[in-house]
Amino acid sequence: MYSLCVRDHIMIAHSFRGEIFGPAQHLHGATYVVDCELRRPELDADGLVVDIGKASMVLREVLGELDYQNLDEHPAFKGQNTTTEFLARAIFDRFAARISAGDLGESAKGLTAMRVQLSESHVAWAAYEAELLAQATT
Repeated sequence: MYSLCVRDHIMIAHSFRGEIFGPAQHLHGATYVVDCELRRPELDADGLVVDIGKASMVLREVLGELDYQNLDEHPAFKGQNTTTEFLARAIFDRFAARISAGDLGESAKGLTAMRVQLSESHVAWAAYEAELLAQATT
């Protein structure tokens, strides 16, 4: 299995509901390093997993919708605890939709899996990964 990872970051504000979150129940900021790893069993005709420039651009655009936002006020997340795990899935879903829309080009149809990891620091991170079944064409 081949993979390509692109990285960017976002800065957000949010708060959590529930005693388990302690002081994070109050509004606070977070900066996440976001890694998006794209996978496929064989390289495309150009010897690539996917065009790294297109992947980087799409990741920036997806993250741009969340960057510098208070997620407590974001319409897509009303009533949701926007934990790191939750955000990894939300970013995964948005990036997968962009792949399906053709924003990574024709060769991206060969992608079979993706992993999105959000690092809160050098010692803590969360991720979501899944197959991209709709994209699999070998």
